[in-house]
Amino acid sequence: MSESDHLHRAQLLEELLRKLKEPLKFDAFLATISSIASELIGCEAVSILEYDEDCGCLRFISVPWFHRDALSGMEVPLDGSIGGQVCRDLQPVVVQDVSKAANHFKRPDQKTGFETRSLLSVPVVFKGQVLGVMEVLNKADNAHYTEDDVTILEMLASLVGGIMSNKHLERQVQAVTDELAELDRLKNDFIAITSHELRTPLGLILGHATFLREVVDDEYSDQLDTIVRNATRLKDIIESLSNVDNYQSGVARIRRRSISLKRIIEDIVDSYSETAIRQKLKLETELGSEDLVIEGDAEKISTALGNLIKNALSFTDPDGRITVRGEALSGAVKVSVRDNGIGIPVNDLPRIFDRFYQAESHLTRRHGGMGLGLSVAKMMVEMHGGRIWAESVEGEGSTFIFVLPVSVQQAGAVQQFFARNS
Repeated sequence: MSESDHLHRAQLLEELLRKLKEPLKFDAFLATISSIASELIGCEAVSILEYDEDCGCLRFISVPWFHRDALSGMEVPLDGSIGGQVCRDLQPVVVQDVSKAANHFKRPDQKTGFETRSLLSVPVVFKGQVLGVMEVLNKADNAHYTEDDVTILEMLASLVGGIMSNKHLERQVQAVTDELAELDRLKNDFIAITSHELRTPLGLILGHATFLREVVDDEYSDQLDTIVRNATRLKDIIESLSNVDNYQSGVARIRRRSISLKRIIEDIVDSYSETAIRQKLKLETELGSEDLVIEGDAEKISTALGNLIKNALSFTDPDGRITVRGEALSGAVKVSVRDNGIGIPVNDLPRIFDRFYQAESHLTRRHGGMGLGLSVAKMMVEMHGGRIWAESVEGEGSTFIFVLPVSVQQAGAVQQFFARNS
């Protein structure tokens, strides 16, 4: 090879390295590699074929643009093709005269009208996995392929292997993403249908059971109390499902008005006081003289706080203590629910606000619920432009905290609070 040829190849490789630094799309990358291969080796055409495990064959993924339509979707069998031989043996194959090659697959030439006279094919491999083959066709002036040609094409094929492997990973990630999206859609549909279809019959059960409790003899009061208590529990679950569905579908809206968060805390704590006494727990508040007035939706904030208190009641052993505290910040209010219960394992803490997540196994857990209460609380807080999080030490207890802006105009105060305390 002359000095000028060496210089030309060096310039082409330098151009290739420069192009590789650019953010090229997959097809553009393959086209660039093919163009460089054609220049470096001096041939009429370059093809890149991908191994398709589903059909056990090769498929064209990069060809000259004028052959693209004719070769699109064509299957090249491993048996009866030079590319298939290379793919199986993982060794380069040089054919100086394809008319004498019994395993030359003629269909691409027949479809395109192109005449393949000579061929150099090398495997495309990445980390030991065969991904396909790369071929150059018809060396200029009917010259023979050299060892340098083989080395150059193998080097380019290794670059192709890296980008093809990345493409495979992207496909796998996209397939998993699509599958998860479909599962999420099915779950959302289930939530919507379940919450809608169960609400009416459960309302009838609860209504009739409540009526019967007032009119039947005392000897049946315990059974009716059991029906009412469990129907009420089912009603809470359905309301949680409905809240999730409304939030995800965008139906949920904030009806803002001036409300006293102090009053909400007092009312919610009072509504759970009997439950706390029955479970031998001390439920108390820590509130100052301020009303903690904000612009918000009292029902949704009550739901969020109620779910946090119910969670604390569920995971605090008898003789424990639960403290609900409210305090004013600059442009925001902070509410916390602290308990000295069983705490949350470190590995579970990042996921406790996920829908249907349970820190305990469904086979071993002692506490009820569907894992919706905390996720609903998170939704309600975030709808107000607030933030919610948890702090916990396993075996010592947990504290759930949320911060709400006093108004829409003060929403930035929540971000400022986290910036100062992060």
